[in-house]
Amino acid sequence: MFFYNLTIFLYSLAVRLAAPFNRKARLLVAGRARWREPFAQKPLDRDDGPPTRPVAWFHAASLGEFEQGRPVIEAFRQQHPDYQIVLSFFSPSGYEVRKTYAGADVVTYLPADTPANARDWMALVRPQKAFFIKYEFWYHYLRALHEANVETSSFSAIFRPDQLFFKPWGGFYRKLLTYFTHIFVQNQASVDLLRGIGITNVTLAGDTRFDRVAQVAAGKRPIPEVAQFVGNDPVLVVGSAWAADMAVLIPFLNQFDQPLRVIIAPHEIHPDEISGWQAQLKKPSIRFSEISGLPGSQLATINYLFIDNIGMLTSLYQYGTFAFIGGAFGKGLHNCLEAATFGLPLFFGPNYQKFQEATDLIAQGGAFSVQNTVDFSLKFNDLYKNAPARERAGAVCKQYVLGNVGATEKISSSWQ
Repeated sequence: MFFYNLTIFLYSLAVRLAAPFNRKARLLVAGRARWREPFAQKPLDRDDGPPTRPVAWFHAASLGEFEQGRPVIEAFRQQHPDYQIVLSFFSPSGYEVRKTYAGADVVTYLPADTPANARDWMALVRPQKAFFIKYEFWYHYLRALHEANVETSSFSAIFRPDQLFFKPWGGFYRKLLTYFTHIFVQNQASVDLLRGIGITNVTLAGDTRFDRVAQVAAGKRPIPEVAQFVGNDPVLVVGSAWAADMAVLIPFLNQFDQPLRVIIAPHEIHPDEISGWQAQLKKPSIRFSEISGLPGSQLATINYLFIDNIGMLTSLYQYGTFAFIGGAFGKGLHNCLEAATFGLPLFFGPNYQKFQEATDLIAQGGAFSVQNTVDFSLKFNDLYKNAPARERAGAVCKQYVLGNVGATEKISSSWQ
């Protein structure tokens, strides 16, 4: 436990030191310092003692995990309208986008995982149920929940043999898993790994991301400005773009001479970086913040639309013909299911192996991994020119999502 606590301390120190120079670190430090404020602004229903209505606590690391867990949160709200819901985030990228989420009574940051913070949190929140989404394993919070006999679940969890839980020296982390009342996992391999270390309170439920993206497709929100921009041309949507992705795409776009509109949603919004990409592109571009009120005749002359806001990406894929998913030329692929649910053929870089859906979609012919600009150009042109092949690839992606929905129902069926 000493090394765990030391790691938490050093991380918190590093964030504080970085805060003057890094916006995310600054938001995290300020948000954690004020984590009690949302409870003061919207107090939980309680007398002098426990809440007069029970509390369910959901915790997500960031925006992606929140979207993954959202179907479960909303199913819980529907099934248990008497409960108050507290939603906590680890990262500013989740909290800053979803701090006004109407599906929760209180939204806040989770303070660092220390014994004192865990005690303070439990004293204020007093949950009857707790849910951790995917990768969230915080020792002191889990221990406090266990000691208070709070029903505690992890869902959409996925485990790999290289994780500390399964190492000979991983006893501390294996102990942490025993604090969960139940663990709902994504695949059979995770079930087998957990049972191999004596964790038997595990259910194969699947991945709630499929439920979420299917919901998004069914209730898609139109964006009139984007609809006007794309017109009737084929559209490539570039989702969660990093510099390494754009280094592959820009040379291709500069030589591609067929009708094509391109929507580019950066993973992080840095105006200077967007300006640099715009300068490298030979054809006209515009930012979403500049598009309002622009006449259609002028929009028709623009080839590239840069999205300079957060939270719009899932709605953009409805306008796509193809999707390029960022991240796989760096640390790892971003969410490709958000595009797959709209029936788009997918392209992404070579670093996708940790993502089962990417491996599956490549094997089934719905997605294509590319190594460089030349490789992307060859594969993109093949689909651009061959409408039946393009439609088959898109249908594979859509059916893959529809064939994997249902995790939320499996999880919610366990609730009392």
